[in-house]
Amino acid sequence: MKSYFNRLYNFSDFGFYILSPFVSVYYFFLLKKYLPRKYFIKLKFKKNFGYRLNLDNPRTLNEKLNWLILNYDNPIGNILADKYRVREYIKNKIGSEYLIPSHFVTNNPKEINHKNLPDYPIIVKTNHNSSGGVVIKDKNDISNWKHIQNKLRANLAQDYYWNSREMVYKNIKPLLIVEKLLDDGSGNFPKDYKVHCFNGKVRMINVDLDRGTENQSCNWYNTEWSKEKYDWGGRLKNGSLMTQSEIKIPKPKCLPQMIKLSEYLSSPFKYLRVDWYIINNQLFFGELTLYHHAGGKPIRPKKWDFELGKYLILEDEN
Repeated sequence: MKSYFNRLYNFSDFGFYILSPFVSVYYFFLLKKYLPRKYFIKLKFKKNFGYRLNLDNPRTLNEKLNWLILNYDNPIGNILADKYRVREYIKNKIGSEYLIPSHFVTNNPKEINHKNLPDYPIIVKTNHNSSGGVVIKDKNDISNWKHIQNKLRANLAQDYYWNSREMVYKNIKPLLIVEKLLDDGSGNFPKDYKVHCFNGKVRMINVDLDRGTENQSCNWYNTEWSKEKYDWGGRLKNGSLMTQSEIKIPKPKCLPQMIKLSEYLSSPFKYLRVDWYIINNQLFFGELTLYHHAGGKPIRPKKWDFELGKYLILEDEN
C-alpha cells in the first residue's frame, strides 16, 4: 500500500496535488518537525548509536561531526551545499576545467523534455538534497516525459533540511541541473572518490562501488592507497550493512593531484568531504559535504570511531 501511494505521489498530477497535504502532515510527524533542533539531533544520535551524544566532550568522529552541525556556523555553508552555486565557487577556487559540463538549469520540471535536452547522455539532479537524479542516456528512447517531470517535481518539493537539521541545507532555492552524464569508458557510471579532510589534511578516501544497487560496497583507503580496517556506511535495501569489497581498486594516477586540490579546498574548514570522478585520468568535481552522513552512520568496529575522532580537532581542543 505504501509503495502504491509513493508512486501515486511521485508520478501522477492528481496524486501529487491530492496527497500533498497528507504528505506534509506525514513528514511533520515522521521527521518530528515539532522538536527543537538540538533535541532532535540528540534523539537521532541515540537511535543510531545506542548511547547519548556527548556535546561537552565529544570524542568519536561521529560525535564531533554532530558537534560541528550544532556549533559551527559556516558563513558559506549554504553555498557549498547548493550543487548549483558551488559550481561558481569551484570555478573561482580551482578552475572551470574540473566542472562536469552543464547544459542548463531550471526550476520548472516541464522544461525537461525532448526539445530542451541535448543529444548526449545526461543526468537531471536537484541542487538542494541528496537525490540521485534521473538518468537519460538517449532522449529518443523516452516515451513518457510526464512520468519524469512528475518525479522531478516531487524531488523539488523536498526540504532536505528537516532530515538532519543541517543548517547548510536550510533555505536553498530548489533547482534542476542538467549535466552531462559521465561514463567510465565501458558504459558504466564512474567510481565516486570521496576525500575526507580533517583540519585541512586528507585522512582517508572512500570509493563507492555499484552505487544504488543491492551489491553496493564502500572501500576505504589512506593517502598511500592502503586499505583501512573499518566500515563506515549504512544499510542496503536488503537490510544488510554496507561493507568493503574484495575488488582491488587501482591507485589513481592522479591521486597526488586529488589530495592537493582537496586539501586546498578544505583548508578553511574543520571537516570537509570533497568528491571526485576520474575520466581518462582527468579529475571532475562532484560535490562538497560538510558532515559525512550527517554524523549518523556507525563506524565498525566501534573503536575506529574513537580512533578517527582523534584526527579531527575542534576549536576547544589542544
